Amino acid sequence: MKMTAENENTQMTRRDFLEKAALATVAVSSLPSVAKAMETVTGVSFHKGEKKMDVIKTFTPKNYGRLIGTAGFSDALLKNHFTLYQGYVKNTNGLADTLTGMVKDGKSASPEYAELKRRFGWEFNGMRLHELYFDNMSKSSASLTSASHDLAHAIDDQFGSYNQWQADFVAAGSMRGIGWVVLAFDPQSNRFFNVWINEHDGGHLSGAIPLLVMDVFEHAYVLDYGLKKIDYIEAFLKAIDWTVVSKRFGAER
Repeated sequence: MKMTAENENTQMTRRDFLEKAALATVAVSSLPSVAKAMETVTGVSFHKGEKKMDVIKTFTPKNYGRLIGTAGFSDALLKNHFTLYQGYVKNTNGLADTLTGMVKDGKSASPEYAELKRRFGWEFNGMRLHELYFDNMSKSSASLTSASHDLAHAIDDQFGSYNQWQADFVAAGSMRGIGWVVLAFDPQSNRFFNVWINEHDGGHLSGAIPLLVMDVFEHAYVLDYGLKKIDYIEAFLKAIDWTVVSKRFGAER
């Protein structure tokens, strides 16, 4: 189909379009309300000079010395646990650097790359789960009801009572095996789940938020309790900082 001369004169070239779009972007960016509306519709930011995200390129172990003296946990147990956690941080950093280097060197199709890629999630989760675990513990633990009526009522509504939630949580922790027990919240269904995480990477619920994390690897209790894991779980329940847990819940609502 041939274009008439009139049509040819009215056609906007790609270059013309891009130039006009650039001018429009500058104009829009000077009008905050309009820019906000455009961002909502297009998903594109029209603000100039926006601050970039702060990216942590190297993970640093957190200091959990504040937990020394927690009832039910000997200093030796906690210090050993902190050292093990620091190993996960070191391994996470090392694997991230190694994988980046292998991609740059054109080795991403190798079996070694594939195995290290799979291993990375295990090490990263080992790091992050330990941080969530230590963060939701305290020498002066706060009760659930005093920390958050909203969370307390939500747990009561779903499980029937705090005691029934605790019974399910303890039952999960008492199972044979090594891993973690997590009280997870699914924001899409507004439901809670007490989840068993096998080792570090098996059993996570996609999209669910870990609210309360309990380590049930042997290193978390054997030094103090031997094979009496239930005694360790009871000590952990007394050391929960529900204020931290309730903040995690509130941040996702």
